[in-house]
Amino acid sequence: MGIITAFLGGRPGMISGGAGATVIVMIALIATHGIEYFFAAVVLAGIFQIAVGVFKLGKFVRLVPQPVMYGFLNGLAVVIFMSQIEQFKLKTGLQSSWLQGESLYIMGGLVALTLALVYFIPKISKALPTTLIAIAVIFGIVHFFNIDTKTVQDIASISGGFPPFHIPQIPLNLDTLQITFPYAAIMAGVGLLESLLTLTLVDEVTESRGNANKESVAQGVANIANGFFTGMGGCAMIAQTFVNLNAGARKRISAIVSSLAILFIILVAAPVIEQIPMAALVGVMMMVAITTFSWGFFKKMTKMPKTDILVTVIVAGITIIFHNLAVAVLVGIIISALVFAWESARRIRARKYIADNGVKHYEIFGPLFFGSTSAFLEKFDVQEDPENVVIDFKESRIADMSAIDAV
Repeated sequence: MGIITAFLGGRPGMISGGAGATVIVMIALIATHGIEYFFAAVVLAGIFQIAVGVFKLGKFVRLVPQPVMYGFLNGLAVVIFMSQIEQFKLKTGLQSSWLQGESLYIMGGLVALTLALVYFIPKISKALPTTLIAIAVIFGIVHFFNIDTKTVQDIASISGGFPPFHIPQIPLNLDTLQITFPYAAIMAGVGLLESLLTLTLVDEVTESRGNANKESVAQGVANIANGFFTGMGGCAMIAQTFVNLNAGARKRISAIVSSLAILFIILVAAPVIEQIPMAALVGVMMMVAITTFSWGFFKKMTKMPKTDILVTVIVAGITIIFHNLAVAVLVGIIISALVFAWESARRIRARKYIADNGVKHYEIFGPLFFGSTSAFLEKFDVQEDPENVVIDFKESRIADMSAIDAV
């Protein structure tokens, strides 16, 4: 996923990979029809994403309002931060309890040291690989002083091998398409939404412009490859992308190196990586959460409409509670659209006068659409109007079928 999007994608510096946001929609399909249908759905999702890019539909990400972006970023930052707090717990089977005593102090101290390193190293030189140095220093301290603390291997094993090429073993007929189509469509939509939002955020950080349609095609090609190599599929990953950007990466080579490094770790270096203290990774990700949070939002709150503040809070809340970025953004867009429609509906007005020849004129101002038709109709006094009436739309616009029907 990462290598293909690094080469073909429309936004240098973005990191893509297997993502829970895209896989979660497939769980029901796997439960009811098995893993082979899942692989087929990933391939179909990739085809949908390519179609979005080919037909240049990626531009619709511009419809995401700024308050939704604030909520998306701030909610994500809180989710990232809270997920790191979980590492201060000790799991035994299905039970978990907070670290206590010396273990808690060691973990807290190492995390604080990591945060300090990540904060101060760039002040010495922005050319230094901040994250790598911080992890290396913590790794050295823990192993030199033989400190007993949680490491990566306490969480999971990361060693593995190359995935095999595999054609999904499913019947190629209309029934199969009916089964996989809805899941593939949702996965494609969620993946593109998260990827293109990440692209937009990277554009803001780097003050440059990516190509949403090119990124859509790249995501599609990568997901097709995933489906044929027993992969879970995925999309752009905002947390990893921000780690990359914070390290100073701005070129495609950074995403290529990232992907090759992951491959190298899985195939060769897993025993070493599994010895890295979790405190170092927790500290790095906490700093990512801090830098991801849009702190400028609080300064802008006094100038923002109350509805925009509400949208930001709702999007952030859904992100934090349900951990579903796509649903949060869609809800935010819908609320923003409804608020815009309501405000636009209130703007319609009419200036009335009767000409010397007895003809009554209505000069309409403001858009006429489904939301403003009721207010539009209230402007007329049909019972008292003369036989000849002129309705002037020079300063208005008839926008939809509801408006035509009202006229």
